[in-house]
Amino acid sequence: MEERRLLILGEGFSHDAHYGKTMRGIIRYGPDPVVAVLDSKRPGESHEGIPIVGSVDEALAHRPTVAVVGVATQGGRFPPAWRELLKDSIAAGLDVESGLHEFVSEDPELTALADRHGVELRDLRKPPPGLSVPTGANLAVDASIVLTVGSDCAIGKKTVAVELDLAARKRGLASVFVPTGQTGIAIAGWGIAVDAVVSDFLAGAAEWLVVEGARRGGELLFVEGQGSLVHPLYSGVTLGLVHGSVPHLFVLCHAAGATEIEGSPGHPIPPLGELVELHERIALPARKSKVACVALNTASITDDEAAREAVAAVAEETGLPTADPVRFGAHHLLDALLARL
Repeated sequence: MEERRLLILGEGFSHDAHYGKTMRGIIRYGPDPVVAVLDSKRPGESHEGIPIVGSVDEALAHRPTVAVVGVATQGGRFPPAWRELLKDSIAAGLDVESGLHEFVSEDPELTALADRHGVELRDLRKPPPGLSVPTGANLAVDASIVLTVGSDCAIGKKTVAVELDLAARKRGLASVFVPTGQTGIAIAGWGIAVDAVVSDFLAGAAEWLVVEGARRGGELLFVEGQGSLVHPLYSGVTLGLVHGSVPHLFVLCHAAGATEIEGSPGHPIPPLGELVELHERIALPARKSKVACVALNTASITDDEAAREAVAAVAEETGLPTADPVRFGAHHLLDALLARL
């Protein structure tokens, strides 16, 4: 099999940690080499040592085989300028992978062009057929289930789940990361993007995911969280994921200093103690999940000592073990989870 060499399409968003989160997740955790990032607004720059190019033609010097859409736009639609970018990638003989709600594999013009050039179009967010409501198999899964939840979107729920899984496997535990979004699927190579599932079947999709995670050998499952219960746009996906994955424990994720939902002025983030109570109250009555610890994203704090002070303040506020697993390692949070399990 030919080595997969990725060109990440980050047009207009490669600098943005929020809308460019898919790009960052693939670069940090994905198994395939990223040989270039495309962003016509930043040619000649680099991201974590990876060259940024201004066009598909310029990227070909780095011998990519797959063009991956590396942005997560609001509403999951392609900006108008992206259509030509996708056509250029296909015409250059690159397979295209996308995690947006707008499916490239169902676009007549793009599929005709792909047929002509012998390339594949893959939609990571496209739900599999046959999904339905939960059957109760989720409660029978022979594994300990941990779900990351958050005070907002795009604050690191996927990253925390991946870091905890990596830390657990380093200890020799039979751990599996359970992907529930397009970036997680790009990293792990399997999963369901639950925000693209018919709402009635969302909990059923989450049940399928934990059953499949156990089938893959997971005795400890770290389920990637989505949305936020207090988000005015994306709360529905969170509730369906909570009730379908039936976690034994939650990890509450929060961005240090954040007081308002990003992009939704006038929607405050409640105090963390209230968020802990909220998640525990909405857990499925058949499995009363508890918040075991807090993962604090301190990326906005440049000084390590100040970041440690922020972590200590949250630990005091909530009475729960707290850490930034990216900055300081995931072992403190993993210890807290294993002690509760």
